[in-house]
Amino acid sequence: MRTCRVGLVGAGGVAQRHARVLTGFEDVELLGVTDVAPDAAEALAGTYGGRVFRDVDELLAAGPDAVYVCVPPFAHGPVEEAVVAAGVPMFVEKPVALDLETAERVAALVEQRGLLTGVGHHWRYLHVVEEARRLLAGRPVRMVNGAWLDKVPPVAWWARRDRSGGPVVEQAAHVLDLVRLLAGEADEVTAYGDGTPPPVDGADIDSVTAATLRFGSGAVGTLAASCVLGWKHRAGVEILADGLALWLAEDGLTVRDADGERHLPADPDGARVAVDRAFVDAVCGLGDDVRVPYAEAVRTHRLALAVAESARTGRPVALPTGPAARLTAAVADAGVSVDA
Repeated sequence: MRTCRVGLVGAGGVAQRHARVLTGFEDVELLGVTDVAPDAAEALAGTYGGRVFRDVDELLAAGPDAVYVCVPPFAHGPVEEAVVAAGVPMFVEKPVALDLETAERVAALVEQRGLLTGVGHHWRYLHVVEEARRLLAGRPVRMVNGAWLDKVPPVAWWARRDRSGGPVVEQAAHVLDLVRLLAGEADEVTAYGDGTPPPVDGADIDSVTAATLRFGSGAVGTLAASCVLGWKHRAGVEILADGLALWLAEDGLTVRDADGERHLPADPDGARVAVDRAFVDAVCGLGDDVRVPYAEAVRTHRLALAVAESARTGRPVALPTGPAARLTAAVADAGVSVDA
């Protein structure tokens, strides 16, 4: 049995979760971790094993088989570029960047290198997602209503727009990823934010955002995002098709059709394990079930940024469709900025 040696960049909460899952696999060795906060790296290594590296370059020099990039939105970019340059398979936690230019630039480098990548949209591994797709087969989606109604997470950078991108980018990306999977690509969004930050020191993000979405298929939809509560109130997607209503969330799928209403429970912890298992298997050549490679995650990121941009400006934002939806490597190399 081949052992996969994994290095971690970042030692915060999401990195600790991945470390816990990865070290539970018999065929994974945690090579080590690096973080701008050495104490955090020491704590993670003390719990899950591995070395503490001074920086990304030292970690890459140790020869990992894969690298997990678990950094805040504002810290993406240079880390991924170094990992791609080293040719090491890379798993990135969402959102993949703070802006679109960084994400597109990394995506072009990944494509040029033909690198194996994965992104942490673990909702794709909920078995109820596949059931929803089965139920929708042959039934055009008419309407999609997404929601992420929650609190402000307890990290200082989250409530600052220039650090997190705001709730739509940092939190609701999970919902938008499922919206894209189930309803296809949106071609225009219009959004409004309330212009009032949550009652947190230094906050400058909108407390609430409401958006309408138009899809290339003809479907229409909405997205509601909020961070004014003291609890996670609702996060999921409602889908309407002819004679069918679905509510899909991390904890299950509720189905209403001509046969009545039924609920199928989900296993969110199992999905968090499955996303790591699939990536490790792909690295080891044992499987091919990476459901969200980097390029796919950029499409979700583009949609989230379009909603955020529309809320900021009060104007509709059109999204590219067809071949224009992908930035070519030549354009990325030229350093062209692409607005959401």
